[in-house]
Amino acid sequence: MELTTGQLLVATPLTGDAFERSVVLVLHHDEDGAHGLILNQPLDATVDAVLPQWQPFVTDPGVLFRGGPVGTDTAMGLVSVPGHDPSDPPLGTQLLFGGIGLVDLDAPAPLVVPELAAFRIYIGYAGWGAGQLDGEIRRGAWYVVSREAGDAFHDDTRDLWRDVLIRQRSSLSLVTTFSENPELN
Repeated sequence: MELTTGQLLVATPLTGDAFERSVVLVLHHDEDGAHGLILNQPLDATVDAVLPQWQPFVTDPGVLFRGGPVGTDTAMGLVSVPGHDPSDPPLGTQLLFGGIGLVDLDAPAPLVVPELAAFRIYIGYAGWGAGQLDGEIRRGAWYVVSREAGDAFHDDTRDLWRDVLIRQRSSLSLVTTFSENPELN
C-alpha cells in the first residue's frame, strides 16, 4: 500500500468522467481508506450563496469548488497557514501537513482569518474505502506526484492539471500533449 497523504492524485484517461483531468489533494490515506479534495473544479456559485460570512476572506476566484462526488451536502474549508507550529494551530483550524489544514466553518470568520494565507471552500469531497484508492493507483487510474506549496490555491485552476504534469521531470510531462479526444489523434 502506497500512502498518499499530502500528495496529489492526477487523473489519467482511466479515471472516469467524475474526475476527468482533475487534481486531487489527498488529505488522509491509511488502511481504512482515503479522502481528498479536487482542486481544479470551480463551481458557478459564489461562497456567499451558502456561507456568506466567509465570502470576504476566500482566495480568488471567490467561488465554491467541487471537492468531489461524496458528501455533496457538506462543505470543507481548505487553508494555508505556512510556518505555523502544527502543535499550536490557529484558532478554528486543524493543521494536516506542510502548512495545509482545514478550517471550522462554524467558527466566527473574523477570529480565524487573521492567520490564514489562503482559503477556499469545497462542496463534497473525494473518498475511497479500504484498499480502493490503492487498487485504482495500481490499475493506472491516477498518477501520484508531490505537491508544491501553491498547488492547493493555484491562480488559474483550469490549468492546474497541465501545470502539475508539465513540471514532472519524467516522461509523465508528455501526458499533457494527449488530446481529450484520443480518437482524433
